[in-house]
Amino acid sequence: MDSEIQLVSDGDGLAVLGSPTAVEQFLTSEGLASKDLGLRRLGPAFRPALGAASGVVQAGAMAAGASGRWVKLTKESAQLIDKYGLRTSAKTGLATGVYKGQRGRIKGVVEFAKTPGTRLTDPELLTGAAGLMTQLAMQQAMEEITRYLAAIDEKVDDVLRAQKDAVLADVIGVDLLIEEAMTVREHVGRVSKVTWSKVQATAMAIARTQAYALRQLDALAEKVELKAKLGDLAKATAEVESRVPEWLAVLAHCIRLQDALAVLELDRVLDQSPEELDRHRLGVRAARQSRLGSISRCVEQLMDRMHAAAGRANRKVLLHPTMAPAVVQSSNHVVTSAVGLQERLGIESDSRSLEARRWTEAAVEVRDKALEAGAGGVDTAKRVGNETIGRARSMTDKLSTSLAERALRRRPTEGDAAPAEES
Repeated sequence: MDSEIQLVSDGDGLAVLGSPTAVEQFLTSEGLASKDLGLRRLGPAFRPALGAASGVVQAGAMAAGASGRWVKLTKESAQLIDKYGLRTSAKTGLATGVYKGQRGRIKGVVEFAKTPGTRLTDPELLTGAAGLMTQLAMQQAMEEITRYLAAIDEKVDDVLRAQKDAVLADVIGVDLLIEEAMTVREHVGRVSKVTWSKVQATAMAIARTQAYALRQLDALAEKVELKAKLGDLAKATAEVESRVPEWLAVLAHCIRLQDALAVLELDRVLDQSPEELDRHRLGVRAARQSRLGSISRCVEQLMDRMHAAAGRANRKVLLHPTMAPAVVQSSNHVVTSAVGLQERLGIESDSRSLEARRWTEAAVEVRDKALEAGAGGVDTAKRVGNETIGRARSMTDKLSTSLAERALRRRPTEGDAAPAEES
């Protein structure tokens, strides 16, 4: 055991298992930051009292003596899967590999266990480790959401309390219960029957609040889509700009509570039915992906409608040089807020902010289109282009030009009759 480590990846993170020395040397050599996996928690779970086979008992003993570190799967850490040739199991979805070295030095040679009972590749140990990895991945996601809420400076509690709907009021109490349960878990190291009884019925309130927030975002998007006049569109986009961050914050908070509840749930399964942990882990991951999918579809639809609104405004920029850029700016702010949430949740998006067209750029485009109409329309095109670009000049220039033209018209030309003198 001293000279080998086990690498396990579930798609969200990478677990490094082995002796403390070997694990530390490997992480240092790869330059990876890590968190404690908490393998010691698997010892009590895999106990003979469950009537488990000797392999399960051995897994519990291994968990008590091994060291485990968890690394968030980033672009850099994900390269290790290809670098060291980890292989993915179709049954568990885990990519695994065993690294053997001499005198605590990692050689980077990969060997895969082909029979159960191998010390670091014991199926029961890997199952337990995978459950712990799911928990850490969700806790990492919770931290990302916390940073997101702090960055946008949205006070979720204030938003919730400002609403009169009972759906939102319920989630305030849920927040307090789950926060208390997470605190107890941190101090005790497990989720007892008493702790779980306090939070097991909170999932419905969170789901209702999430659904409500999604409906609010959809309603705001429809409000923008239905506005035909640019003045109405400008008012609608300004309202959406102010309200969307609030509902995104509520949505993010719901996701955070759901992740926390899943962490507590996995702890409870580990404590009561460790043989069910792997199936439950896969179910929790699938449920989370489903939630993110529904959120992603709603947010993408919102961004599409804001892009469309900005496009309509851009096409009318010549007639409305003030309101059109305001619509584009509001749309960009909404899209930026939505993309910020997607990034924190790990949802990929190709949305980009639109840039408000300058009034003069639109005028040049009109002139160029007129020039393409043909030689017969050249004079007209020039006049349209010059007049429209001239409208973008300052009022001082306009006044000076006007005064000069009036002075020229009053000046007599050669051959003209002199005006009669006043008597």
